Amino acid sequence: MRAARQIAEPVGGSQQTQEGPSGYAMPWKLPILLSFLAGVLLALAFPNFNLSFLAWIAVAVLVGASLEGGLGEAALRGLLFGVAFYLFSTPWIYTVMRQYGPLPWWEAAGVMALMILAASPYFVAFTILLTWIARRDKSVAVFASPFLWVALELARARMPDIAFPWEFLGYAPSGNLALVQLTSFTGIYGLSFVVAAYNAAVVWLIGSVSGSHGRWRLPAAVLAAFTVAILAVALIGPESVPVAQASQVAHLVQTNLPQSMEYPANWDALHAGDMSELDRISIAAGQKDHGLVVWPEVPAPFSLSQADFAGRARHIAVDSRSDFLLGVVSWEPGANGRLAAYNSAAIIDLEGRQEFHYDKIHLVPFSEYVPWRDFLWFAKNLTGLAGDFRRGTRYAVGELPGGRFSTFICYEAVFPNEVRRFVLGGADLLINLSNDGWFGRSAAPAQHLQMARVRAVEHRRWLLRDTNNGFTVSVDPYGRVVARMAPDIRGELDAPYAFRSDTTLYTRWGDWLPVMCVAVSLVLLLVASFRRAAVAPK
Repeated sequence: MRAARQIAEPVGGSQQTQEGPSGYAMPWKLPILLSFLAGVLLALAFPNFNLSFLAWIAVAVLVGASLEGGLGEAALRGLLFGVAFYLFSTPWIYTVMRQYGPLPWWEAAGVMALMILAASPYFVAFTILLTWIARRDKSVAVFASPFLWVALELARARMPDIAFPWEFLGYAPSGNLALVQLTSFTGIYGLSFVVAAYNAAVVWLIGSVSGSHGRWRLPAAVLAAFTVAILAVALIGPESVPVAQASQVAHLVQTNLPQSMEYPANWDALHAGDMSELDRISIAAGQKDHGLVVWPEVPAPFSLSQADFAGRARHIAVDSRSDFLLGVVSWEPGANGRLAAYNSAAIIDLEGRQEFHYDKIHLVPFSEYVPWRDFLWFAKNLTGLAGDFRRGTRYAVGELPGGRFSTFICYEAVFPNEVRRFVLGGADLLINLSNDGWFGRSAAPAQHLQMARVRAVEHRRWLLRDTNNGFTVSVDPYGRVVARMAPDIRGELDAPYAFRSDTTLYTRWGDWLPVMCVAVSLVLLLVASFRRAAVAPK
């Protein structure tokens, strides 16, 4: 018999209570508080808190709280979960807008609130759908929860203009070298599914103790067995993971230039000493072995359309006798006849010629461009942060001695399917240029590295990641950080790498797992629709 919502009317006022997953009566406010707590717990699983074990119970708290109540309460639970998660995991959004916008505190808070509201509907959809199913059959709801979670992660990654796939559930345990190998088959979504399934098993165990989930024991057992089997892999340890052999060395220059919202006309004169030092570091690094020299995503007003800077770039490449990859701002004619800015990467070869060019495709909303600017009255105040850029359109693949490579810039590292398109285009090496200097020593740079590292495993490619002030690293195809430079210093990292042409299941089939989760979720919603609701929806 399904548990029904109960209403008690105590003397002196009304107080709603409802049964939880274990059948006990709880005040109606408790699921609301638990949902907020679940968001906090999940945030603590990511950098800089790094309490990754909390991801294995945080979603269980949310699922358990969503098995009772009306749909209005369900929406509130999802919203509070999202607010708590982003408040504690991405407070750097406010800092960036406040410091570099630069916006007054109330506008910076408004931008952060807008981003949270834009990112939280996925959690709202999760709790509404889960509660809707639970009103018909709690067993189906618990079983459906990992499929719904992953299906909505796919939506977070694919939403036009405002996609924000930051810190998917699967990134929390991705530091486990054995467990992260699953992503070469499923992408990051596989790890998300494993963690969500474990959380569902926790809720199921609680429900089984109370005798409320008897109908679906077989599928529950299969789900639990799958989860335990995957987790058993993690116990094997990192020594079971192959060690990749590097054959070449790149020289990643960490420029450590100060961040600024505006660059004065005499910037070059003000920073002549910095630039001379960077010239020396870069040329000396390339002269070691004539290996690739890399500068990060544009950390200052660097453009190859400026004669002085173009001459500097050619000087570094020619004198070091090395290919020189660097981030620049490109200016190209736009549709209205005016010059349009692009966040770009280019290679100057050892003869001083430009041999490669890539324009960033996936720009950062509310930073590199403002979505829906006609409807956002403060839009004009935001583009000063990093510029008002245009999107690139081509997934460029370039040639280096020994193999082919692709460069993706900053935020693009968090989009699994975007990076996959470079590999499908023939890239045997991945290079990520980034400038995380806007974030200071907040959690953002560590979170960014955590996500970028998984791209290497998904495609079995070496990943070279060069940043302005950290974290500059070399990651092998199995996710090991094999070379790292300390943050907030200027210098050069000898970064080992090799070209790899493996084709993983994820490279070949892409987001097959989350698509499957979408299909299973629809089937389970259909199954639930044929069951009578225990209480009329609110």
